[in-house]
Amino acid sequence: METALLQALLSGSAIGSAYALVALGFSVTFTTTKTLNFSHGEFVSAGAFVGMSVLFLAVGKPLTANSFGGADPGSLAQIGALLAALSVMGVIGWLLYLLGVRPFAGRPGMAWVMSTLGFGVILQSIGLAIWGPKPVVVPAPVGDSVIRVLGVGVRPQELLMLGVSLVVMLGFDHVMRRTMVGKAMRAVAHSSSVASLMGINVNATMIGAFVVSSALAGLSGFLLAPVAQASLFLGLAVGLKGFSAAMVGGLSNPRGCVVGGFLLGILESLVNLWSAQWREVAIFALVILVLAFRPTGLFGSRLAEKV
Repeated sequence: METALLQALLSGSAIGSAYALVALGFSVTFTTTKTLNFSHGEFVSAGAFVGMSVLFLAVGKPLTANSFGGADPGSLAQIGALLAALSVMGVIGWLLYLLGVRPFAGRPGMAWVMSTLGFGVILQSIGLAIWGPKPVVVPAPVGDSVIRVLGVGVRPQELLMLGVSLVVMLGFDHVMRRTMVGKAMRAVAHSSSVASLMGINVNATMIGAFVVSSALAGLSGFLLAPVAQASLFLGLAVGLKGFSAAMVGGLSNPRGCVVGGFLLGILESLVNLWSAQWREVAIFALVILVLAFRPTGLFGSRLAEKV
C-alpha cells in the first residue's frame, strides 16, 4: 500500500506540474490584463504539435507524418523542438493579444471571451487540416525505460517534466519578485493607469504577459506529448484542469496557482488508485467546495468593495 501511495504521489506530482504551468499562464494574463485566454487548452495542444513537427523534420519525415517509425531525433533535435515550441507559441500569444484581446479590452461586455474562444477554434481547425485527429506517439528525449525510485517505477519523462516545471516556476517567481520586469508587471497588475504615469510601457507589458502565458502552455504540451501522446484534443482536459487549479489556488496569486496545480494532480492520481471513473468527480467537487467557501481561491486576495 505504501508503494502504491508513493507511486501516486510521484505520478500525481508530474501531471500536476503540467497543470501548474497552465494555471500559472492563466494567472499571468489575469493579473496583468484582467482577461483570460479561454483557448489556453488549444495552445497546449499546439505546443505539442509544433515540437513534434520539428522532430519530424529532424528525422527526415514530412510535417504531416503520423509516426516516427522508431526513429530517434536525438538530444539536439529535442532542444531545437523545445525552443521552436516556445517561440512559435509566444508569437501566437502575441497575435492573440493584438487581434483577440486588445481591440475589446476596456469596452463594456466580455467580447474578448468569445474572441479568445474563437481563436482557439481556428487554431484547432488549422491543426486538424494539417495533421488530422489521430494521436501520435512522440519519442521522449530521455528514453522510455522505467526508473525505480524507492521501489516505485517512474518514467524518465515524468521526472524530466517535474524537474523542468519546477525550474521554470522558481525562475518565474524570481523574475516577478526580484527584477525590474517583474516589478513592472506587478505595477501594471495593480493599476495600469498609475503604471503608465510612472513611465512603464503598459502595452508592451500586456503583450509580454500573453507571450509568457502562451509559451508556458506550449511548454506544458511539449513535456506532456511523450507521456500522453500528441493529440489536438490533448489540451482540452489539461486546459480545463489548469484553469480549475488556478481557481483553487487563486487567480491573483501565481504561487497559489502552482500549489493548486500540484494539488489537483496528486488528488487525481490518488483517486485513480481507488477508481479511475471518479477522478473527474473528485477534482471538480474539490473546485466547487473551495469556491463555495473561498470564492477567490485558497491563496487569492479578498477584494474589498468601496461604497
